[in-house]
Amino acid sequence: METNKGKIFLNTVFWGFLLWLFGYILGVVFFAFLPKELIGWYIMPIALVVTLWVLFKKIERESFTCYIGLGVIWTIMAIILDYFFLVKLFKAVDYYKIDVYIYYFLTLVLPIIVGFYKFNKIKK
Repeated sequence: METNKGKIFLNTVFWGFLLWLFGYILGVVFFAFLPKELIGWYIMPIALVVTLWVLFKKIERESFTCYIGLGVIWTIMAIILDYFFLVKLFKAVDYYKIDVYIYYFLTLVLPIIVGFYKFNKIKK
């Protein structure tokens, strides 16, 4: 388990960016053959599985509160990257719909839920 705060932060940003990029690329691919209103709904279950895999297999933190920070940082990254690379770049003024809000919510709570699970599992 990493204990160097700089390495932990870089690991957090690295995985947050890769997960965001994965969803972004899926969105570009799906844009070719899905109605734009459905793209987020098709990405969500795939991204959910990939995010859970990353959280369980690639992320180790020394305390539960680190998972809260992870969720906050990933959510801030998602909001900022979406704004600049979707809303601004593609002029997607109607981007913010219920699927996007659910995606932001999941981005925040999934690390917290997994962290809670991991630390409760350790206690047992």
